[in-house]
Amino acid sequence: MPNPYDENDQAFLFDDLPPSAPPKPAAPKTATWNLWHGCLKYSEGCRNCYVYRGDEKWGRDSRVVQKTAQFNMPLERYANGAYKNPSGSLFWTCFSSDFFLADSGADKWRQEAWRIIRERKDCAFFIITKRILRFWECIPDDWGAGYENVTIGVTCENQRRAEERLPFFKDLPIARKVFIHEPLLSPLDISACLFPGVEKVIAGGESGENARACRYEWFLSLRGQCEAAGIPFVFKQTGARFIKDGKLYNIPRRLQRVQADKAGVNYTP
Repeated sequence: MPNPYDENDQAFLFDDLPPSAPPKPAAPKTATWNLWHGCLKYSEGCRNCYVYRGDEKWGRDSRVVQKTAQFNMPLERYANGAYKNPSGSLFWTCFSSDFFLADSGADKWRQEAWRIIRERKDCAFFIITKRILRFWECIPDDWGAGYENVTIGVTCENQRRAEERLPFFKDLPIARKVFIHEPLLSPLDISACLFPGVEKVIAGGESGENARACRYEWFLSLRGQCEAAGIPFVFKQTGARFIKDGKLYNIPRRLQRVQADKAGVNYTP
């Protein structure tokens, strides 16, 4: 059969087709970025720490603070040069320790961590700490009014810690602030601290076989305070031991978030 195409004819079969679409950008990811592992118990909420519980199974001493192999995770790239965690990704930061931990290693590594966070300003970083009182010792020189891609959540497990930490937190130069009451160990009155700029309040019970019980009315109270202030409230999980209407419920781990969602007490202004 004769060849129907003339190599000197530029009007080939596919010439009039539109050019192929450019590749779609990679979808953002959510990752846990544990820069160092290990911590020292600091306040009442630390008694049944999940890091200690996990390490105990492997015979590891949780008090030993060690830099992890994940340290440079946000900067890791594929062979083609693309970031493994693309633009828009969220990093839950230092969840196997406390980012503001007073430790000779952590105090040294933290400055390098800030450099990584600054370099990946196209991503978001969520830091949770009980040690907010160390804030001024731990921020980088160029912090200014806060890095726009960093959210800092302060954990307050009872009224004593709320009164100790939240007034201090209120005046700090942080771009994005969150209150976290988990594990919630007592009723809380945080109404005086629900200032404009708090993005949300998150509360939850304690997990684990030795969990201390929390009460449903504690969450309802927090929800009411948030509603009065116009600040979002999230009931994250019931915890393992949950009291409602005077009855104690032992709730398995897989159902703690499910039951919290079913309570229907989350609030969005």
